[in-house]
Amino acid sequence: MTDAPLPELMPDASVADPHAHLDPAALRHADSLKWTLYPEGVIPLWVADMDYPVAPPILTALQDRLTRGLGYHQLLGDTALTELLGQHLATQGLTDVPEGGMVFLPGVVPGLYAAIHALTQPGEPVLTMTPIYHPFHLGITDLGRRVAAAPLLEGETRWEIDWEGLEAAAQGTRLLMLCHPHNPTGRVWDAEELRRLRDFARSHDLYVVSDELHADLRFTDAPFEAFAADPRVRDRTVTLTGPCKAYNTAGLGIGAMVGHDADLVKRVRGAAGGLMGHPSALSVTMWKAALRDGGPWLEGTLKYLRGNRDVLAAFLLARLPWVRFTTPEATYLAWLDLRAHPRAEDIQKFLLEEARIAVHDGPVFAHAELKPEYQGFVRLNFATSRPLLIEALERMADALGGEDMGQR
Repeated sequence: MTDAPLPELMPDASVADPHAHLDPAALRHADSLKWTLYPEGVIPLWVADMDYPVAPPILTALQDRLTRGLGYHQLLGDTALTELLGQHLATQGLTDVPEGGMVFLPGVVPGLYAAIHALTQPGEPVLTMTPIYHPFHLGITDLGRRVAAAPLLEGETRWEIDWEGLEAAAQGTRLLMLCHPHNPTGRVWDAEELRRLRDFARSHDLYVVSDELHADLRFTDAPFEAFAADPRVRDRTVTLTGPCKAYNTAGLGIGAMVGHDADLVKRVRGAAGGLMGHPSALSVTMWKAALRDGGPWLEGTLKYLRGNRDVLAAFLLARLPWVRFTTPEATYLAWLDLRAHPRAEDIQKFLLEEARIAVHDGPVFAHAELKPEYQGFVRLNFATSRPLLIEALERMADALGGEDMGQR
């Protein structure tokens, strides 16, 4: 361990901030997968679920909704939600969505599966970039397709697209599965990368399904630019989005599929037929409340998450400088390269047993052939209180050997 002073680790953790003071005993309730999967005493920093209280406007709206009947809600399309979401997506460049260009789903993952099923055939390769949110490659393989993977390049300051690798992997593919912002690296593809990706999709005549679930969790003041913001790719793209990450409502499953070709949207949604189901009445109420009144809560949450991200970066630099880490531009997820550690081959198990922290193991984010490439990586969720995050990081430093690990 180093005796050098650490940077200030507790900015913005005021007494009044509901994000700053979380009781692990209260978080470990029977309905929480995140807090009950592992034994008591383990700090869970794994699944993408924030520890923070639900936004008060959402709770108020849900309580009000329960004063009315819970029969069939507007299954043919909730016009209020459609209008609110349309206004929000227009700020990201998804303007002029036609009638029939927006349909609601029970979540984003069913939309990924539906796109694979509708736009490819069994045995065909489907293009994506790894590491990647695991339902991407699970959807491909579950439906009998093959993963055509283009691994991202680990740069000094951010993860980069391997354009030559993408070109090679694209041969014979008809669908590009894009994650924007990217999970697990936290990249927000910039204007030049989006331009090249759009040109690439057009030159290879690819359909694109763009998962933009984390778009509202950005640490930049620049407006988010959806992949389909460019009219040149609108006729070949379906965008998937939802509120569950930004507003921490994964237990109320809902998502949307948006496209400027209503026939394409109908084709993709229709591929799942009645197997997909529909969002619940309470999930519709939740999303409307979030879009109408959740902005201040989200702004405060992003401010707190940015502080946590910066604390994490400062801690790693000071106490674990051998850990490779690029600061995420979005999401509350950190992708850590621990391959230099002697226990890299079972690093998730090592951290669970020795540090008593639970993180996602790197190989989860690749299909079978590429899993060895990501052994030694972990994904860490920093959406908790700052005291809990710092305790977890202290445990990690103690277990991993801290600054002097490389000299052991």
